[in-house]
This record gives sequence, structure tokens and C-alpha cells, in this order.
Amino acid sequence: MIGPVDLTGRIGLVTGASRGLGRAIAEAMAGSGATVVAVARTEVAGAPGGDHGPGRIIPMTCDVADVDAVMALGERVAADVGPVSMLVNAAGVFGQIELIARTDPHAWVRTIMVDAVASYLTVRAFLPGMLDAGWGRIVNLTSAASLHPPGPLNSAYGTAKVALNQFTRHLAAEIAGTGVTANVIHPGDVQTAMWADIRDQVTALGPVAADYQAWVDWVAETGGDPPQKAVDLVLRLVSDQDGVPNGEFCWIDDPLQAPIASWDPPSGARPWLDE
Repeated sequence: MIGPVDLTGRIGLVTGASRGLGRAIAEAMAGSGATVVAVARTEVAGAPGGDHGPGRIIPMTCDVADVDAVMALGERVAADVGPVSMLVNAAGVFGQIELIARTDPHAWVRTIMVDAVASYLTVRAFLPGMLDAGWGRIVNLTSAASLHPPGPLNSAYGTAKVALNQFTRHLAAEIAGTGVTANVIHPGDVQTAMWADIRDQVTALGPVAADYQAWVDWVAETGGDPPQKAVDLVLRLVSDQDGVPNGEFCWIDDPLQAPIASWDPPSGARPWLDE
């Protein structure tokens, strides 16, 4: 657990906020005093809303993979709530676990849209306001899968998360020095609905999915990483409690999976610019 975080007066927006980590993050930010727009694709009974401690949660529905829907969301939030200064992209799907030759093209593309393109869309909608204000925090949920050697069955998810990492790095380079930061986090190996979806899919695949079956079993046996660790990491990043990183791959404290090297700090070296 981290020390008290005061987000009073700030407005945040969290995608994928109807369940799992997205919901926990939205509730924690509101509990720290923020007004949080909790975005989900469909309205879900029992989804967070109303007062949460000193803050408030305002639920809104939006398909974050739909360009026009996200642009409309940006206009609605600006008009009805105010300028967003904290954006957490937690929406995600694992997608179809299948060999590329047998994948459903619609499912494959949908995974790329939700896990990578959607973060571009929300950033496009809310970044201009952060730049105008001279302060903002963007946190995109990625996965250690983006750092593992490529293997069979998860081409859509793995590709999407690699793309999300690179997008965030480009974003961080563009906004350096503006008062706005952007980072990705691996939330740990958590027993979320996504984990349950992977478990159910690999059960039907047999030996080709042996590696995934081993991961599913490992998470079940260990209990997985506590979701609170991911929540704490997000709170630290949006509150500057750990300083002001920008363009970094951030890990939770003491993860079950030891941190993997991601990328070196940019050197700025370009051979065609050398004198």
C-alpha cells in the first residue's frame, strides 16, 4: 500500500471501468478525491457510480474502438464534467487464442482496435486539454507479453501490446517538457476476467496450448498478483508520488513475474546527424 494520495479537484477518465482492474482503479482514484469518468462499452448493472469517499464516479458508455464514439465522448466529457487531466486506458481483451492460419479476422482486428488503437483515440480526445493546462498524466495498461519472445496462439494480443508500447513512447517523446507524461504499466499476473477467458480457451485447445495452460495453472496455484498492487502503481503515477517518469515501462512492486528489460532510455543518437 502507498501513502495517502490527494487527487481532489482533478478529473480522471478510466476505460474498461465496469469490472476488474479498470473498476478498481476508478474507485481508488475517486476514493482519493478525484471526479472520475468510468467508461465501459455497455452499461453494466452494479457498475461504479455516485459518491466514493471524497470523490465521485460518473459512468459513461462508449465503444473505445469506435473513432466517432470516442471523439463524441471527448466532447461530452468536456461539456458535462470538465477537462480531463488523468487518463487511464485499462480497457482490453485477450482475443482469440488460435494459430494465425485459423484465426477469425474480425476477432483479430477487434483485439488490435481495443488493445492498441483505442488508447490512441482516447489520447487524441483528451491530450489537447492537458497540453493547454500544462499538466496531465496518461497511463496505458500493457502486458509483459509484449516483452516475451513471440510464440504461437496470441499474435493479436502480443502485437497490440507491442504497438501500445511504441505508441506510448512516441507520445512521451512528443510531450516531454510540457507537464504531461505518458507511461505503460504491466499490472501483474492477476486473476481477472481476462485470465478466466484464457483458462477457458486453452482448455479446449489441447497440447498446442501447453505453455498457456502452465501459466493459467501457475496463476491459479499462486493466487496471482494482488490487484491492489496495480491500483497503487497507477495512483503513484497520476499523483507524482514516485517522481515524474515519462515514456517508461513500469512494474508493480514485487511481482510474481520478475521484471523483464524493456527499452533503454533514448540516447538521441542518429547516425545521419553525426558530424
